[in-house]
Amino acid sequence: MIDEAAATAWWEGLPAGLRDEVDGYVLQDSLLQAIRTLWEIGRNDGIGLNDAQDIVSDRCRHYRDRIARTPDSPLDLESLARRAAGCPGRVVAIEAIWDGDTVHDWFVRLLALTVDPEGERALATVYWSGAKRYLGEDEAASRWHPSAAAAERAGRALADHLSVPFHFASPDTPDDEAPRWRP
Repeated sequence: MIDEAAATAWWEGLPAGLRDEVDGYVLQDSLLQAIRTLWEIGRNDGIGLNDAQDIVSDRCRHYRDRIARTPDSPLDLESLARRAAGCPGRVVAIEAIWDGDTVHDWFVRLLALTVDPEGERALATVYWSGAKRYLGEDEAASRWHPSAAAAERAGRALADHLSVPFHFASPDTPDDEAPRWRP
């Protein structure tokens, strides 16, 4: 891992085309692609994954409000019900599962599980920031991670609306290997 001054010097020494490419990903809110690009082009210079993340974080701070943020998934019942109605097959359960990445940390995905054909369809991705807006500040400070609390509330409401089971194996602890729903 390199220090901040060395990372800044490395960034400034990159060709303008590469800096423009990474900044383009940052401005499009494609942070994973920006990190990947930096990591790939910097490996031979000793730039590790954490260094690439730090540099992209600096670029995000640089651009702040100019970044075209990916919109939050809607969590209101009407929107989720409309998405579920568009699933191929019959919805037999709503499931919340943990996921995570280096940009967003832990988050929860709401899924509709179907038969005829069997499959799963993503209904919403619940990130920390969207969860806090959905829940409000007081509720977001509950004992659960805000993403889990929001997914639990929205998923259970949708499951009740559709008269199907709701499953969230590990709402109180992020666990992307928690048991999945079985009919």
